[in-house]
Amino acid sequence: MEEEKLNDQELARRAKLARYEELGVDAFGSRYEWKDSIKDLRAKYGALTEEELAEKQVPVNVAGRLMAIRRMGKASFVNIKDEYGNMQAWLGRDVVGEHDYEVFKLADIGDIVGLEGTLMLTRTGELTIRTTKFTHITKCLKPLPEKFHGLTDIEERCRRRYVDLIINDESRKNALTRSAIVKGIRNYSDSLGFVEVETPVLSPIAGGASARPFITHHNALDKDFFLRIATELNLKKCMVGGIDRVYEIGRIFRNEGIDNRHNPEFTTIELYQAYGDLSDMRKWAEGLFHYIGEKVIGKDTYEWNGNTIDISKPFAWISMADAIKEKTGVDFNEHIPFEEAVALAKKHGVTLEKSWNSTGYIMQAFFDEFVEPTLIQPTFIHTYPIEVSPLTKKTADPRFVDRFELFIGGTEFGNAYSELNNPFDQEERFKAQLAARERGDDEAADIDFSFLDALIYGMPPAGGIGVGVDRLCMLFAEQSTIREVLIFPTMKDEVAVTKKDPEKK
Repeated sequence: MEEEKLNDQELARRAKLARYEELGVDAFGSRYEWKDSIKDLRAKYGALTEEELAEKQVPVNVAGRLMAIRRMGKASFVNIKDEYGNMQAWLGRDVVGEHDYEVFKLADIGDIVGLEGTLMLTRTGELTIRTTKFTHITKCLKPLPEKFHGLTDIEERCRRRYVDLIINDESRKNALTRSAIVKGIRNYSDSLGFVEVETPVLSPIAGGASARPFITHHNALDKDFFLRIATELNLKKCMVGGIDRVYEIGRIFRNEGIDNRHNPEFTTIELYQAYGDLSDMRKWAEGLFHYIGEKVIGKDTYEWNGNTIDISKPFAWISMADAIKEKTGVDFNEHIPFEEAVALAKKHGVTLEKSWNSTGYIMQAFFDEFVEPTLIQPTFIHTYPIEVSPLTKKTADPRFVDRFELFIGGTEFGNAYSELNNPFDQEERFKAQLAARERGDDEAADIDFSFLDALIYGMPPAGGIGVGVDRLCMLFAEQSTIREVLIFPTMKDEVAVTKKDPEKK
């Protein structure tokens, strides 16, 4: 902001501020009453002829940002852009008046203005606003980047998203699509009788998932708290209290890496249905994709990460053990002793962790290595090893639990359980997590004693599911990186590069 660091264009824009004051115009404006969106104007009047527009004299009042200015003496053309579209406008000195035209002469690309007038067609057939009143609203003091070359690096676009949204229509479309998808998730869940609640972001323990938490300190209580890594346990407490169908769309925080599919803070929907089980969550999940595809986006196929994804067909349903056997020939349906499983892992080049002490961990590792990347079309993988599912009901075979994950394009989109509601079994699972932590697993969950107390009062049998909203948006917006569907993703620090003057020592 220091004047000596400003370039010539920035200095020229600031020099105009005194002239605005002379003309009695606030350079940074105040409330403006506008009534028309450019998208609606185009939809309603875009097909009319020049004669029909002249006869109707359609009144227009729009507000937006100037994206192009072509001055031609006593008349000029501009391009104005609002939230959903852009349109050409014509301004004539004799029509808008001497004062308004003098104000317009101070305009720069990027300024926010209001235009009133009527619609017309130019000689080239372009729908145009014939401006009768020009209102300056806000001065843009810095030139916008050139559309195609000035802001193309993804790091720079994410770091200066406010500029990216101005310049890149695709970025603004992604932001608006995300908003529509979240609204669609809410509408779909509400239509099925689920109730949305809000639960705390600060938690005295890190529970509900296996993940490394962020830690903060509450000064008044002089106590450390964790930013929540899941909403699960509080939502289950709601079911104990009698809210039978409950969900939350909320922010989750995990102190983990950043890549194309991960951001340290992200959004999920977690949803629970009392008196249900995994089959109900399967129906809900598949129904959600069909609802968004039909009601929000309007199509069934999506180009994503080099694959054509079709959500119109029934989603595949296969057990983890069968999927592993199909790819590797190793059958984890059989009782494989831990030592034998270790030998199989070494034979197949599967990396082992020191904290593992049973076959279930190795089964999960086989799946991660050989199966997950191959799951392109929507596929439910069900029946997981108990070691990696501490909050899930057991199947008839106590080595496994009633759980599924939904995979699309080699990426996990959702995780669902037939929820564990036995307080004694749950306590043993929590203790097993603590033991895993002592063996070196720093993502193992703490014991939530308040949740155990809630289970003692009785939680009905239930199905539960968590779906990553960001990944859902990636698919439906056909974007390969999570940063394109987050308005302000977490970014690494910008490295300041100082060019040294060779003349200075």
